[in-house]
Amino acid sequence: MSTAPLRSVAGRRATFTDNTVHSTECVSGVETVRDAWLAHGLCARPSDRTTAESAVETLYRRSGFRKPEFVWVPSPPAGSDVIAAEGLATTLSFAGGGVQCVAVRMASMLSESRRRMDALIAHGRSDWPNERRAIETARTQSPDDSARIGISPNAIIRAAVWDSLRTSLFDGAAAAIRTLMPPFVGGVSWYGQQEAHRVGYYDTYRRIGLARFRSDDLELLDIHTALNCATGWWWAFDNVCVMAERPTALHVEPIPGRVHNECRLHHPDVPALEFEYGRSLFVLHGTIVPDWVVLEPTVERIARERNVEVRRCAIERIGWDTYIDEAGLALIDRADDPGNVGHTLQLYVMSDGWGRNDHILLAVNGSPERDGRRRRYGIYVPTRISSALDAAAWTYGINGADYARLVRRT
Repeated sequence: MSTAPLRSVAGRRATFTDNTVHSTECVSGVETVRDAWLAHGLCARPSDRTTAESAVETLYRRSGFRKPEFVWVPSPPAGSDVIAAEGLATTLSFAGGGVQCVAVRMASMLSESRRRMDALIAHGRSDWPNERRAIETARTQSPDDSARIGISPNAIIRAAVWDSLRTSLFDGAAAAIRTLMPPFVGGVSWYGQQEAHRVGYYDTYRRIGLARFRSDDLELLDIHTALNCATGWWWAFDNVCVMAERPTALHVEPIPGRVHNECRLHHPDVPALEFEYGRSLFVLHGTIVPDWVVLEPTVERIARERNVEVRRCAIERIGWDTYIDEAGLALIDRADDPGNVGHTLQLYVMSDGWGRNDHILLAVNGSPERDGRRRRYGIYVPTRISSALDAAAWTYGINGADYARLVRRT
């Protein structure tokens, strides 16, 4: 996919192509386009500053503003530092003439364009009943399989592109980056790689020929395509545009059980997300953790940790057998797992280090991971439960007698 804007040759009139009969052919390229946008959203190469500045300048001009001064910073957290130091966030007040600022005009222009494209896409849904149920079905199988059973192209694209990319990029990488920034910046519109799910969604309709958007909307889509392919994150102010570089390292793993190439941040030994000058995050299987969890987990540190998810990650890091032995957990009950033949359920009393005891059920996953291994995991259960079978049943919302009759769990 080119990093340069694509020049539109379409007319201003928008149309929706009738592909209800040939839906399999229509969605054959969905995965290819989605994976290209996923690569853009996870890119950790240096920015193409010339292309990025040219695209932003075009957006400023379309919003009625002159070319801004570009301030490049090594990371989004560094960008928030500049915004705070220069007092730029205060210029976005909606009081008085604030509605005339470039951020508001730009947001309005882009919102109106998306509204028009969404209306065109919605028009193509009219011949397909139960669209919401179709999307749920499409989330569990490949685009080709969905097309073969008659799922609409719109439902397939929503599940395979929008939902998939949003999970990986907006809810994953971008959400993690936001934890490095002060809250006030969250109120300032920022654009960048986390928007790849949105840009990729409309680009998919264009590339597979399912929708012909208006020429002005295509031109805005071209600009955003260029930006997402050229740089990381940026903030627009009237006279200044703060541009943040991409990460220097970004590591992910596939999300188990997903079929649309969804991924989450993860690295077992080093920061999963790292920017220049030391801004970084350690992440295990999508959970942000303190560096000690990865670098030097100990029973003592686990006991002092208040966050349940962080404790779980640290325990899994050193291994449940080691943790049980070193922490001296008291076994309450043990039982064969009827839903996972050959494995056992173990219920322990676990101290959280803050004067409170919890019960924790230790079980083995019913389905193997991608490497073929079965993951051992712990689940916190109410302290009123004293039976391993009842504890396992509680996690499924049933009673122990019903759980004992399971043939197989996942």
